[in-house]
Amino acid sequence: MRNIVLICIAFSVLSSCNIDQAPESYNHQISTAGNSWVIGDPFESKEVITEKGLGNWIYKDQVIRTYFHVDSKAEIQLGIQAESDYNSTIQVRFGKTQKDISFKQNHSGETYLGKWKIPEKGYYYIEFQGIDRQGKNFPNIQNLLIFADTNINIRYIKDDFYFARRGPSVHLNFPFDENIKAEYFYSEIEIPKGQDVIGSYFMANGFKQGYFGIQVNSETERRILFSVWSPYRTDDPNEIPEDQRIQLLKKGATTYAGKFGNEGSGGQSYQVFPWKAGVRYGFLLKAQPYEGHSTDFTAWFFDSEKNNWDLIASFRRPKTNMYLTRLYSFLENFIPETGVIERYGGFYNQWIRDTEGEWHELTNIYFTADNTARKENRLDYSGGNLNEGFYMKNCGFSNERTEIGTEFQRPATNTPPRIDFEALTQIPYKK
Repeated sequence: MRNIVLICIAFSVLSSCNIDQAPESYNHQISTAGNSWVIGDPFESKEVITEKGLGNWIYKDQVIRTYFHVDSKAEIQLGIQAESDYNSTIQVRFGKTQKDISFKQNHSGETYLGKWKIPEKGYYYIEFQGIDRQGKNFPNIQNLLIFADTNINIRYIKDDFYFARRGPSVHLNFPFDENIKAEYFYSEIEIPKGQDVIGSYFMANGFKQGYFGIQVNSETERRILFSVWSPYRTDDPNEIPEDQRIQLLKKGATTYAGKFGNEGSGGQSYQVFPWKAGVRYGFLLKAQPYEGHSTDFTAWFFDSEKNNWDLIASFRRPKTNMYLTRLYSFLENFIPETGVIERYGGFYNQWIRDTEGEWHELTNIYFTADNTARKENRLDYSGGNLNEGFYMKNCGFSNERTEIGTEFQRPATNTPPRIDFEALTQIPYKK
């Protein structure tokens, strides 16, 4: 038998003030496994948010949020589906309303929370916090339940939890005249202070066969990463035939080089480097066709604080004979636990240099996003103009959203990069 509850609270953001009864059924079942995070220390989510939902929940100071998006002003009814092995009490908070919910030992089923008015389109969340328990853990909450009119569109992560929890990946695509033989691609990145969130990959120089940028790998480690895909399509690098493997030609003195898999396969290189937020860095990529239907791809990194170029690596890609094409930058988060934290980066001063030594400034972009965004598992992504360059932002369940395909233009500087290409060949390296 469903409980009838009296909720009579007035507040400015979300409101409910009437006797209301649980619906006969809910038309949205939001999995806590895909849509919940521990707030304050998202890495605790790895222990508390399991494949079955919110579980292994022990500590009273842990606050768990479950997110969803409502596309218009609406009235919704909320409930939860939970199991409790022990007598326990939790606090549920939605907007400025809070309510203590008690569970009896061996409880299993739905618990109605109430009816609320949603004032406008956007992301919302419900919070759970433990108050008291007689056993070793608080209830396991499998789903947040919502009933709303069928004309109200409620979006949340429905599938592909691993990638959707990471958040949407976003791209800046740089079109240029296809008749230009682009031998070099130069660009700059500056990450504002406080935006260098763990799990972020700020990719500066992407091209048809690979990518090159900077990562935040942990609290203590950051990397400059350069990778080239094999022409053989597989997620297992060990399956690549010998004649289609990426060959390392040389690498920087402190560069690690190996192979990678899981998202395509190929050659990977990185330097552990303590890059800083608030500092602008330069990235230079070269493509040089080589005999035997192959192409050499080389990446250099410019440390503006030391006014110094360093070699990251040079790879030879077989079955490829071309200059640089499909140039782009991207922002992704590669750690699901930090997909709840917003971050953005600034991307500046994009140029290509052709085989005749002439520079061409890239001032136009069009904005795109990955399948997580396109299937509307996540809507928290944006991009566009920032000062004299561009920006990309993702994650954090913000209500900023840029339409996929939107075009932007930055002001031209008309000042090509000043690079001593002969000096680049003299940088110490290893094989």
